[in-house]
Amino acid sequence: MALREGALRLNLLLNSRTFYKFNSSVGVRSLSDNVSSKPVTPSAPEIAGDHLIYTQEHFALKESLRKIIDQEINPHVEQWEAEGIFPAHKVFKTLGSAGFLGVNKPVEYGGLGLDYSYSVAVAEELGHIRCGGIPMAIGVQTDMTTPALARFGSAELKQEFLLPSIMGDKVACLGVSEVGAGSDVSSIMTKAVRKGDEYVINGGKMWTTNGTQADWICLLVNTSDGPPHRNKSLICVPMNLPGVQIARKIEKLGMWSSDTAEVFFDDVHVPCKNIIGQEGMGFTYQMLQFQEERLWAVANILTMMENVIQETIQYTRQRKIFKQPVLHHQSVHFRLAELQTEVELLRALLHSATALYIKGNDVTKLASMAKLKGGRLAREVGDSCLQFWGGMGFTSDVLVSRFYRDSRLMSIGGGADEVMLGIICKYMDTLPKK
Repeated sequence: MALREGALRLNLLLNSRTFYKFNSSVGVRSLSDNVSSKPVTPSAPEIAGDHLIYTQEHFALKESLRKIIDQEINPHVEQWEAEGIFPAHKVFKTLGSAGFLGVNKPVEYGGLGLDYSYSVAVAEELGHIRCGGIPMAIGVQTDMTTPALARFGSAELKQEFLLPSIMGDKVACLGVSEVGAGSDVSSIMTKAVRKGDEYVINGGKMWTTNGTQADWICLLVNTSDGPPHRNKSLICVPMNLPGVQIARKIEKLGMWSSDTAEVFFDDVHVPCKNIIGQEGMGFTYQMLQFQEERLWAVANILTMMENVIQETIQYTRQRKIFKQPVLHHQSVHFRLAELQTEVELLRALLHSATALYIKGNDVTKLASMAKLKGGRLAREVGDSCLQFWGGMGFTSDVLVSRFYRDSRLMSIGGGADEVMLGIICKYMDTLPKK
């Protein structure tokens, strides 16, 4: 039922003015069809032939989002990068009104009720934004802060926090990392002590994306003194409560247009009803969220890498050295061929993992592999392509230099490369027992 309602909502949105109308001759087939059925050949010019997981409506969705990016976001990227922040409420409202902040979320809370392959398609398309900070901020809203709430939260919590987040009326942030607990989530120190029908929260969170603009935070806290994997809970905390303090906006190597905050909680009183799901299950919920977070991150950076490669091809075709285009040197066009091949291999892994995930499979290992490869490949693409731009690549005037800065976070945020390797080894049963 939810899928049918989602299909109807998608059809209405795709043909509405607020959804940036595309060619109305494109139809939408029943979204309740099994994903493994033969996809409809999309009309989008970027793809010829069948696709592993995308159908005609996936490409229609991507096309409509691309129009918003080109008209409402990319013209302002240079300004927002220079200012070190973008207007999250304005941008999120535009995206929320068009349906892009809740593609796979429940219809009754403003979402489209579609499967996760549509979220991956959206993440890929957001890669056309000409910086990494804004897509990352959007991903925090859609695939890092709200998945556990949508899956395990009470109806009351969803009405108060999920619905306005999907509609773009509220900006959300995720409070997991701390100064002494980044990738090691089990080591967080922030506590929530139950007193009557309230929790009293004390502690702090670091590297909080959207933190200076957020209306609420999905906060991971210790709610007991039990084992690290059983003593944590996720709580929805409004950012305007007494005791919530934005200590500072953190300056970063890259992702300039995304605001990142250090947040402190000093005797913050939150109703017990604001807990997501069961007390003590926060670590498990967060680990489940990481599957979607990592798939989303890979999808997003794939498009960025492809754009950097294509712009490098265009530039090296025009730029001459030793009386011939840089691109004509074998070391250049061979290297670009190698990089494009690696991008396609990563895309195949992403789409394979997504197809398995939407059928209910645990894809933690594959998502970890994809994120590991995505972070390392992004560094290769950024470094190799920047080299071919020469002195121009060392300026802030071109996409490749921004990508070089922004993409370095891929191997750190959402679990460092070393954590991904540990997870993969665990699934391979090669990790030494403690």
